[in-house]
Amino acid sequence: MKTKSSPAPAPQPLKTLLADARKAAKHSYSPYSRFRVGAALLLSNGQIVTGTNVENISYGLTICAERSALVAAVSRLGPKIRIQAIAVANLNRAVCSPCGACRQMLAEFASPQAEVIFQSADGVRTMTFSELLPMAFDM
Repeated sequence: MKTKSSPAPAPQPLKTLLADARKAAKHSYSPYSRFRVGAALLLSNGQIVTGTNVENISYGLTICAERSALVAAVSRLGPKIRIQAIAVANLNRAVCSPCGACRQMLAEFASPQAEVIFQSADGVRTMTFSELLPMAFDM
């Protein structure tokens, strides 16, 4: 009989990145869903860039926190950025891994070994980007 293992505790740098994501979530514009999400990206140059979700009454125009952070990073630092770690947090205490669109957008800039930390059903979970998106569309 298999037992379900608990996620291992996150290393301190990832906990700090997750705290940055939670701070970013406080700036969420989410009047329709009230689902307040923040993301923090640790770049290969050591910088941390955050973003939050911004909703629109036309849900299709909403931008997720992860893509918001990615767009901010590219806008500030250029297209050669590389992501070492990604943290996603929400203020609703709900499961919150990056959605499929965010995973594919992040795949352009994240190494397969980049660590991703987010709220799962059984607590905070950490996994590699390649585990999160095992068959990314790429060239």
